[in-house]
Amino acid sequence: MSELNVETKVNAAMLTVQEKTGFRWKVAIMMWGAIAINYFDRTNLSAAAPMIMKEFDFTATEMGFIMSAFFFSYTLCQIPSGWLADKFGQKTLLGGSVASWSCATMLMAAGQGLISFIAIRILLGIGEAGAYPCNAGIVSKWFPDRERARATVIFDSGNKCGTAFAMPIIVWMMITFGWKVPFIVSGALGIVWVLIWLKYYTDPEKSQYANQAEIEYIRDGQAVKDGLDNKMPLKWYQLLRYRNIRAMCIGFFMSNYAIYFYITWFPTYLVQSRGMSLMKMGFVAMIPPLVGLIVGFITAFLADYLYSKGYSKTKVRKNNLVCGMLLASSIVFVNFIQSDVAAVALLTLSYCGIACAGPALWTLPGDVAPKNMTSTVGALQNCVSNVGGILGPIITGWIVTTTGSFEMAMVVTAGATLIGAINYAFYLGEVKRIEV
Repeated sequence: MSELNVETKVNAAMLTVQEKTGFRWKVAIMMWGAIAINYFDRTNLSAAAPMIMKEFDFTATEMGFIMSAFFFSYTLCQIPSGWLADKFGQKTLLGGSVASWSCATMLMAAGQGLISFIAIRILLGIGEAGAYPCNAGIVSKWFPDRERARATVIFDSGNKCGTAFAMPIIVWMMITFGWKVPFIVSGALGIVWVLIWLKYYTDPEKSQYANQAEIEYIRDGQAVKDGLDNKMPLKWYQLLRYRNIRAMCIGFFMSNYAIYFYITWFPTYLVQSRGMSLMKMGFVAMIPPLVGLIVGFITAFLADYLYSKGYSKTKVRKNNLVCGMLLASSIVFVNFIQSDVAAVALLTLSYCGIACAGPALWTLPGDVAPKNMTSTVGALQNCVSNVGGILGPIITGWIVTTTGSFEMAMVVTAGATLIGAINYAFYLGEVKRIEV
């Protein structure tokens, strides 16, 4: 009788595992949607830049200031957004963020000059500041440790999809209806997302769409269970005492400096340096993020596989970060290539390096943050990293205006990624939870 009872319990446990829901992956898809729309909205300006510069007679330096205005407010609002997300919950903050940046996106169609464009981009940055910190916190609540790289690459892939698929659509709408229409359409898309988010998302224990078996599966697989209360053991600035936090900030700064070349100046580079038409540029600009999307998924699945096989988090994360940043530094060799096809291939290779590092960059906050501070840690590293977003477009614009070419800008970008690789290899220590 005792053996029968044991067998019955085992069968019941197996049945429970088999019947657990998979709502956490639907949460990942909703996070992906937020980031895809986020980057769709950012890509609007980089695609429309040649037409806006012509209509308003902006110089490359002035356009650089417009592009960078976003990053001033985006950077300053990172830490408040992360703290608010950890304190009051990611549902409210992320929903409010998407709603506010969608309204700001639609306002771009009303821009009338340098000052108005800068002001609207500042509003856009305030709204978008909450996206990534919220998603980092959601992953720490909704996914066991062994699935976090995959969950991260799903939502982070939204930036590649938003950049890649948006470009030809935006260019088509600009050519057909004018440069203002893409801003209105993408802003309206964000409002639709907000309605879906508010209807379906809650934390795991409150969700009516995840059953108890799934919640237990998630929580049993977490070394530290975030979100069960709102107690944070540190002030946000005290996080900078820790070497790993500083290393994360430095490395992400270097990565962002490089990635925002693609987000802001890459379309203009293809038009001005490679002589492409707007329509051809729209399709060619899809190539790096699309290939990077595939590479990001492969490296994320490999990272989770290696971790499940017993490799340490330190080895798994550093493998992605160091190799990725080294590969990204290959961008400098585009200066020696005459063929447009070969140049795009090399730039795609460099982008793939950034895509390889991406999942690890946004998995690290959940790996090292003190309890209930994942969004805050994510916001802190994103705050520092986006100083690279502020400097990158301005420096690139200044270099192009001064030298008349992109060659020196490529050298500076390659140097940034090389420093990032060295930082992750030697300054980042053991990847583990900070115990306060």
